[in-house]
Amino acid sequence: MKRGIAGLYAVTPDFADTRSLLTAAEAALAGGARLVQYRNKSAAAPLRLPQARALLAPCRRFQVPLIINDHLDLALAVDADGLHLGAEDGSLAAARERLGARKILGASCYDRLELALEAERLGADYVAFGSFFPSTVKPGAVRTPLALLREARHRLSIPVVAIGGITIENAPQLIEAGADCVAVLSALFGTDDVGLAARRFCALFAQDELAEGSS
Repeated sequence: MKRGIAGLYAVTPDFADTRSLLTAAEAALAGGARLVQYRNKSAAAPLRLPQARALLAPCRRFQVPLIINDHLDLALAVDADGLHLGAEDGSLAAARERLGARKILGASCYDRLELALEAERLGADYVAFGSFFPSTVKPGAVRTPLALLREARHRLSIPVVAIGGITIENAPQLIEAGADCVAVLSALFGTDDVGLAARRFCALFAQDELAEGSS
């Protein structure tokens, strides 16, 4: 079941300990995260499967979609709500065919609008641009200009996600430029209070909605 793709998109860190992962994810969900992406680049398959299955329960409880990063077979195995693919992670068309129409499909488009237009044509439900700021997770990531968000909002009919080095201080300019979602890892899960950090990010979207309503 597809739901609105907007607000805080929580991207999980590489936690080897599943209990720690669940505790952090539940705090983000309680704080208002609207999507959760399971992303563990260092885990082998025997760990990814139980971790993804464990995350599904709190996501279902909070009625928030669980998106799996990169691994289509894992998304299908745990009946996750969707899949996110990078440019080198497989065919969007093939993923859409295997996922079916009801699951969420997202695509990383970096700093390239043409990739986003093609992703939309192939059935993506959202596209992600970035990195907008220096990122400790991907220090070598291509930098993306804010102007791309503004252009994407005019050219695309699907939601736009901003990612890369996003903090509570720089997120407002991304939202103002047209990001429907901000995907956050370090500035959420790297804090002492994940729930508080989530609430602070979510409040930015509430403020933006108020500003739009008064304009």
